[in-house]
Amino acid sequence: MQTYLDHAATTPPRPEARDALLAWLEAANASSTHAAGQRARTVVEEAREQVAAGLRCSPHEVVFTSGGTEADNLAIKGIVWAARERRAAVPHVITTAVEHPAVLAPARWLADRGDCTLTVIVPDAEGCVDPSSVLEAVTDDTVLVSVMAANNELGAVNDVAALGDPLRARGVALHTDAVQAMATRDVDVGDWGVDAMALSAHKFGGPQGVGVAVLRRGLPIEPLAHGGGQDRGVRSGTFAAGLIAACGVAVTAAVADRPVLAVRLRELSDRLADGVADLDGVRRDGPRDPAARLASHVHLSIQGVSTEALTLALDGAGVAASPGAACGSGAASASSVAEAVGLTGTPLRLSLGWTTTRDDIDRAVDVLRDTIPRLQAPERGVA
Repeated sequence: MQTYLDHAATTPPRPEARDALLAWLEAANASSTHAAGQRARTVVEEAREQVAAGLRCSPHEVVFTSGGTEADNLAIKGIVWAARERRAAVPHVITTAVEHPAVLAPARWLADRGDCTLTVIVPDAEGCVDPSSVLEAVTDDTVLVSVMAANNELGAVNDVAALGDPLRARGVALHTDAVQAMATRDVDVGDWGVDAMALSAHKFGGPQGVGVAVLRRGLPIEPLAHGGGQDRGVRSGTFAAGLIAACGVAVTAAVADRPVLAVRLRELSDRLADGVADLDGVRRDGPRDPAARLASHVHLSIQGVSTEALTLALDGAGVAASPGAACGSGAASASSVAEAVGLTGTPLRLSLGWTTTRDDIDRAVDVLRDTIPRLQAPERGVA
């Protein structure tokens, strides 16, 4: 039996989301004017309303994408390109060193092309971003600030709401990647004061291949792709009615389940961390304050083992976990998040989700308590 503790990479779809996907997988084109097409369009718009209700925004601000990466790219590139069109000065962008590559890569790409200048804020040792350090970096040329709601590796939660009003007062757009936050944290577009937000359905019980970009009405933005002009002309392309229907249902289910799920996962994640706390060379990373840490995440730094050996040993023992973000080609590489906050040792991210049970945690603790000392033994010269 496999113990799956990589929900931050993807979490299994909820039954109601799977049912919605299958029900509309063969839907007609939602842009067609015939009855079948209009039925598909109704499904898309109902899902848009479900997402808007879950995020507390207007349905007109919800744009469906292929996932979080596209949503992040649409916001960052689109806002900067629109600013270039209307400003003489080169736009200035602020982000952080612990952002997902879907944010850092396009920001750096734009800077390398001369489309913007870029300031990257370093977080504190726990991975949290100080809002004051972001606001102090704002200049007259700043057009965009991007700060993630919660970190995908450490689980550190940022106070995005503290940035909304001050940035809006200066005419600066605020974007947040809320991909990791959605499953266990309250996500409120209006309360946070964000102009753009990214979500990915497969992180909170929806299918892979669909996400959401929330874009404030009136926000100047250029599209990534041009075509039929769907979704306010911001995101052209045929609506994937089945995926979108499943996304809407998953948002509703996640929001309804979130208060209970967050409490349950907090108890389970603490049980997991406590179960290995006495092992030599093992340290739990991220915020010490539980309120500043996702309930679903346990990030460990382990001395005396290699990333490859640890991951393979855990997998062989039936525990699916990750050394970091599952956003690259699949090859193990150094974690930019761990480097940004000065962590040493081999990183191990254990992330819980809606299917995680107490038995899963107890099995994982048993495997970790056996595997880590055994892998450390050669490093210590133990025969």
